[in-house]
Amino acid sequence: MARGAESSTRASSTSGGVDSPRGRRRLPAWWGLTPFALYVLAFLVLPCLLALGTGFVDGDGRFTLDNIAVLGEPSVLRAFGSSALVSGVTAVVGAVLGAVVCWGLTALRPDGLVRGFVDSAASVLAQFGGVMLAFAFTATIGIQGVVTQLLLTRFGVDVFADGVWFYQVPGLLLPYIYFQVPLMVITFMPAVTGLRPQWQEAVATLGGTGWQHFARVVVPVLTPAFVGSLLLLFANAFSSYATAAAIISQGAQIVPLQIRAALVSETVLGRENVAGALALGMVVVMVVLMSLYSVLQRRTERWQR
Repeated sequence: MARGAESSTRASSTSGGVDSPRGRRRLPAWWGLTPFALYVLAFLVLPCLLALGTGFVDGDGRFTLDNIAVLGEPSVLRAFGSSALVSGVTAVVGAVLGAVVCWGLTALRPDGLVRGFVDSAASVLAQFGGVMLAFAFTATIGIQGVVTQLLLTRFGVDVFADGVWFYQVPGLLLPYIYFQVPLMVITFMPAVTGLRPQWQEAVATLGGTGWQHFARVVVPVLTPAFVGSLLLLFANAFSSYATAAAIISQGAQIVPLQIRAALVSETVLGRENVAGALALGMVVVMVVLMSLYSVLQRRTERWQR
């Protein structure tokens, strides 16, 4: 009897029941994820599905594909092209400048004052966007901006001699680069700090130079992380809305502003559901970018183990 009771107790403990240690560990883990799952469902998944779903219905709620056909219109294609151009230029410039900053930070002590200040500043400035950033640049290089008037009155340089470019698509480049650089520092710095001193010592032991270490070790190791961060910066600029809406008050020259025009336009009525079709196009672009970023991130993590 004792042997049978012992065997039954062992079987129940190894089966992962509720009373077993394994069962007690699993239950809190599942319940702990429930608030986060509900949050994602309520504020991310559900709004996204509702927004995309409106692109497949007309004003009376009937299924239609007419809204999707809008994605082929010249104005929409130009908006996607402008968004891609702004995102590409600011992502490349931000990635290069951010990578230079990260490489320079490797010469500083990780627990030093300068390193801590740069890390903190990057975390803050990467989130400094929207109306505040648009106002800061308008007050600086707008038509009546401080720098604009200083150049005009002191040096006779009119930065708007060829047109008021600041309130057009080119005017988005500087504000976007402003928050792209610190975002690159945040995302790329872990890969740079993951470089091991033993690799440089191994190259030196084999008779290699510092340039050979950089070209044959550093560049191949950091390339997946750099490209992945570049894709993240592109996606960040592609989906930005508030800064562009505050600077470009008229016209819909990029996709987020096209969505705004479809929702609030007083001149073109009955096209509210076109916003869902435009959002679908943006989601497709974002899914492709984030999928590529995930693949590159996994390749980067292999060198950090």
